[in-house]
Amino acid sequence: MKKYGRQRKILELIETYEIETQEELADHLKRTGIDITQATISRDIKELRLVKVLSKSGKYKYAVMDDNTEGATDRLIKIFKSSITSYDVAGHILVIKTLPGAAQVCASAIDTLKIESVVGSIAGDDTIFVAISDIEHVDSVVKTFQSLLN
Repeated sequence: MKKYGRQRKILELIETYEIETQEELADHLKRTGIDITQATISRDIKELRLVKVLSKSGKYKYAVMDDNTEGATDRLIKIFKSSITSYDVAGHILVIKTLPGAAQVCASAIDTLKIESVVGSIAGDDTIFVAISDIEHVDSVVKTFQSLLN
């Protein structure tokens, strides 16, 4: 129950304030009496399917991604294509670099696509780690990403 109360407060805060970073979100939560770690914030952001969007003031802020929005997947792919700056392979991890602030929405696009052999992704501000089930599938996953970027 504690988790859901915290997540409800997170949703309330991002509706009220233009929160750009996990640190800002943690500060807002601390002001409401909720002490939270960066790892917990990252997990909550992923579970709540929060993405960064451009606000009216020109800053990026957290917002809820609406699964029911028509064309959401197409928009995510467009954002993905325009935000990726480079990628490289490290063992069975694909490391993707994005424009600052775009990694989480790009990771959401990756998760939404449900690419075979991709077991999950972790996003920071401008870097995404994509875990591939085993080294034998790395080439096919890289080819899938290349086709998305072209």
